[in-house]
Amino acid sequence: MSPEPNPALTVMLAMHDDARSRVLVPRVRQRLDAIATVLPVGPGASFLTDPAVRAALPDVDVLLTGWGCPRIGPEVLEAAPKLQAILHAAGSVKAIVDPAAFDRGIQVSSAATANAQPVAEFTVAAIVLAGKRAFRLAAQYRLERRKADPHGMPGSYGTTVGLLGASRIAKMVAERLRGYDLEVLISDPYLTTDGAAALGAELVDNDTLFRRSDILSVHAPLLPETVGLVDARLLALLKDGSSLINTARGKIIDSEALTRECVTGRIDAILDVTDPEPLPPDSPLLDLPNVFVTPHVAGAVGNEIARLGELAVSELERLTAGEPLQHAISPAEIGRLA
Repeated sequence: MSPEPNPALTVMLAMHDDARSRVLVPRVRQRLDAIATVLPVGPGASFLTDPAVRAALPDVDVLLTGWGCPRIGPEVLEAAPKLQAILHAAGSVKAIVDPAAFDRGIQVSSAATANAQPVAEFTVAAIVLAGKRAFRLAAQYRLERRKADPHGMPGSYGTTVGLLGASRIAKMVAERLRGYDLEVLISDPYLTTDGAAALGAELVDNDTLFRRSDILSVHAPLLPETVGLVDARLLALLKDGSSLINTARGKIIDSEALTRECVTGRIDAILDVTDPEPLPPDSPLLDLPNVFVTPHVAGAVGNEIARLGELAVSELERLTAGEPLQHAISPAEIGRLA
């Protein structure tokens, strides 16, 4: 028999029905119900237009948000005077949390770390396969019905891997690559030499990153200053036979410049994100043997989504126990979030 909910803590679920069922799977929902009185928000409900939601806001202590949550702006905050925390059971909170929440002293947490884990795992797998040029060789095998000479295959030993950006995902990738015989480079304007060394990587500038990397993985956030960051000039710095991996956002790479490079066959590309997304049916990238495209599946999908709910409910348990949030977002971080 589960414990009775804590009547002193009222949590409103601010996410659409589909997100709620995938994020709060039964075992996670049981933990949530054990520590709080839970108020659901109907699909597509807006905080200020749904009468039931507006009537309940004055009693809400915590907003447990997710996909489909409307922006939590000043009007919502004024209607929820008891609000202590916004716990986001998804990735970036930038689009939904107004800076006014921090001014009110409201704690904000994100489950971005839980979403980052499968992306890091996907990226490491792509790096290992790219080291053997497995994607290109598989395509050639399929088209030509014969395998390549094994003596002519490349390998991963001593490969130089470059990480563009020291995001949460990039750091997870760097940590996971410690067990491989690889050299890791990283470029990020906010990272120090010591910070890179702590990740087992060497800090370099963007030009050096592109020149030296055999495999380059993009992990920068999508911000106005990073749109088209990987342009024709940087792409031209990549070695012949190198691989470019993008699990971040398609718009970070100049799509036309990337297509031109890939059409020549000079480099390989492993793309989980593209610009546009999805690619048009006539895009050359979909047919090239040196390009491997997946439909934005690196992040949490299927049963991996439950991790987001587990993290958010764990944060709620910490809040209830008077402990600091483990995945708190500070006001200073908001500007650098995608």
